Amino acid sequence: MIIKVKNLPVPQVTCANCQACCCSLEVRIISDTGVPNRHIYIDEYGNESMLRLDDGQCSALNRDTLMCSIYENRPWVCREFEMGSYECIDERIEKL
Repeated sequence: MIIKVKNLPVPQVTCANCQACCCSLEVRIISDTGVPNRHIYIDEYGNESMLRLDDGQCSALNRDTLMCSIYENRPWVCREFEMGSYECIDERIEKL
């Protein structure tokens, strides 16, 4: 199925064609879901967010599969950001 967003055709997002566009967004950690410490960045004010590596992507992103390596312990924001949602499609279009 093809949908249109901002007058651009966008294929339906599935696990097979997800490009992990959301993994370049800043993700604040606002609740304890068990994110391993090695994936947490703490700023000078003590705020926690997901660590991003030099490529700008989340440190928990498996670069080979483009899947989350800590899926069961991902932050709340990641749980709420639904694959194929308007926000997801918008991020994909911005990265075209």
